[in-house]
Amino acid sequence: MSNRDIIVIGGSAGSLPPLRAILGSLPADLPAAVLVVLHMPSQGSGIVATLAGSGSALPVRQAEDGMAIEPGRIYTAAPDHHLLIHDRQIVLGHGPRENLTRPAIDPLFRAAAVNHGPRVIGVILSGLLSDGAAGLNAVQRCGGFTLVQDPADAASPDMPRRAMEATMVDLCVPGAKIGPTLVDLAHERPGAQVPVPPELSLEIDIAAGGRINTAVLSRFAQPAALTCPSCGGVLSRVKVGEPLRFRCQVGHAFTADVLASEQESRVDEAIRVALRIIEERAELVHRMAEDGRHSGRRAVAEMYDARAMEYREYADTLRRAVLRSIAPKAPVEDKED
Repeated sequence: MSNRDIIVIGGSAGSLPPLRAILGSLPADLPAAVLVVLHMPSQGSGIVATLAGSGSALPVRQAEDGMAIEPGRIYTAAPDHHLLIHDRQIVLGHGPRENLTRPAIDPLFRAAAVNHGPRVIGVILSGLLSDGAAGLNAVQRCGGFTLVQDPADAASPDMPRRAMEATMVDLCVPGAKIGPTLVDLAHERPGAQVPVPPELSLEIDIAAGGRINTAVLSRFAQPAALTCPSCGGVLSRVKVGEPLRFRCQVGHAFTADVLASEQESRVDEAIRVALRIIEERAELVHRMAEDGRHSGRRAVAEMYDARAMEYREYADTLRRAVLRSIAPKAPVEDKED
């Protein structure tokens, strides 16, 4: 093709308003196909009806396995399936969740990048955490064009901001300007073809539901002393690309911030369980001290009183930990001399 003819768009919380504006500004003769992944419930009905009311001149269809990809069409992910591309056809994958979601944004962007390289335009909209950051990085590594919604313009700035941290993006613009920008970009000639990193193809196979084991995982990741929050297996750090990511032997994938968020909730739960156990222990030894006093065993009573006091000090420490926010403080910016 003589133009950039594959546009992939990913978003989550707060992305519907800019997405409607983008689709509503695309002309009927757009020489590119548009594929959209928004985070959605596994048992949801999809987003076709929502996007069909955006006023777009392009027809909106929910993706089906084997469906041909045509220019001037909008394809949306199906619930509980990764949206993938193979050549000019859609593939629906039921592989492991990435960043706790299926469909996830990263698999679509990787598949588009591997199959269509510099003909791809990747767009990240508003959303929480960092799904899409690794995918946009893959688009750039394969020669595609990268674009993000300006974080200052996004209802939830995490996703565009994390994408910009992982990749030196080509454009960062407000949501209202993305549609006209895409129209211009779609008419431009793509850049030169570049070699496709082999690990991207392996991760696409995983998202499609392909086999993953230690031998496959070791080709692009090394074991880390971390546990998968989804299945309890050992996580491995992905060796190449940004941002920092991990996969387990089942195939669950996490960027570091999503993994940290999951760990934080588990740490909070563990602290609360420990607090309950220690408070119960303090109550028990206090009653044992009272029993010792009533039975005339003064030395035993004093020993249990001391233990009860010690346990209550532990409980106070844990209670402060529960009440204190464990979110990291914002880094202090370096001051110029």
